[in-house]
Amino acid sequence: MVGSGAREHALAWALAMSAEVVVTPGNVGIAAHGIACVDTPATGLDADLFVIGPEQPLVEGLADRLRAQGKAVVGPGCDGAMLEGSKAFMKEFLAAANVPTAAFATFRDAASAVAHLAVTKPPYVIKTDGLAAGKGVLVTDDFDEACADVRDKLSGAAFGSAGTTIVIEEGLDGPECSLLVLCDGTDVVALVPAQDFKRVGDDNQGANTGGMGAYAPMASMGDQQVGEVMRTIIAPTLRELSRRSIDFRGVLYAGVMLTSEGPKLLEYNVRFGDPEAEVLAPLYGGDLYDLLVRVGTGGLHGSSARTSGSAVTVVLASHGYPASPRQGDVIHGLGDDGQLATPLEGVTIFHAGTRRDDQNRFVTAGGRVLAVTGVAESMAEARRRAYVAATLVTFEGKVMRTDIARDVA
Repeated sequence: MVGSGAREHALAWALAMSAEVVVTPGNVGIAAHGIACVDTPATGLDADLFVIGPEQPLVEGLADRLRAQGKAVVGPGCDGAMLEGSKAFMKEFLAAANVPTAAFATFRDAASAVAHLAVTKPPYVIKTDGLAAGKGVLVTDDFDEACADVRDKLSGAAFGSAGTTIVIEEGLDGPECSLLVLCDGTDVVALVPAQDFKRVGDDNQGANTGGMGAYAPMASMGDQQVGEVMRTIIAPTLRELSRRSIDFRGVLYAGVMLTSEGPKLLEYNVRFGDPEAEVLAPLYGGDLYDLLVRVGTGGLHGSSARTSGSAVTVVLASHGYPASPRQGDVIHGLGDDGQLATPLEGVTIFHAGTRRDDQNRFVTAGGRVLAVTGVAESMAEARRRAYVAATLVTFEGKVMRTDIARDVA
């Protein structure tokens, strides 16, 4: 397992039910959970399966280098990873594939971008072209704020070189859905739909973040709706990948807006979502290893991904997140294993940004600190478990939404 966040913790935890797992580089919470963490680069390790968690190494070609060594890998090569690595490339790809998506325009200079905004109806949707850890999107009705965001991004002040090309999209209305689809280069299997919560504050207020929580399954996305997304979005994407001779073996994460005109693709990611992984991995548990082996070796044909129950994840973030997260605050309520000092049924805590201080205490070491996941048969009970556990973990300045899955539980 390649990576160091809560996503990798959740995936490694589920994979460890069926296999011996080594994580590079991992984190202190994963190690405390009894899973091996090493500093050796992935290309220096030997394993039956390599699962690449974050997007950056995928864009940089890690999957290509591992496959060149004859390894089975879950993660696309750098050509397929461009679907996430460049918003401009992705939108051009979608147009070629005839995938329904928001109308868009690409800009590299502020004057033309502002002129475009002046003749565009709000809400204004402005995205960095490159990778921005899930924080490179502004959605606003305020024209002046939109213009300021354009200038900050294109100048490099906001996201460096990742933001010096931007995409401006039309605003879409409707609920969002995260549909993660496993691809083995030919066949696909959809996981249960999830919904994540991007804004830092309750009722979707405040700044955009990497994700403040999630739940699955998304009840409003039944088999019929999933089938429509697979038919109108995923299938044409696979045809276009094939036409471009891109062998996509990994996770195709479709961020979909369920509009009154039907599902439209907001964007693609090319790996497990974070925090979606923290609800999906516990739901699939020990079956995840078999599924991912089939992804890496081209054996998904005839496979299905079955699960039951519900899961809710609540993210605990540092004071000042996302703009200027503070680090070093002592975390209370965890035992030496990184889990709740007083265990609760159906609760697992995945570490995103923690470290040990010189007294061996867990302290905050990132923007998102912990992902607290509750699992139960019903969504209401999963949510109750997650929030009971989340209140038992404390640190100074803790940031937490209180409305994750509120409207479906």
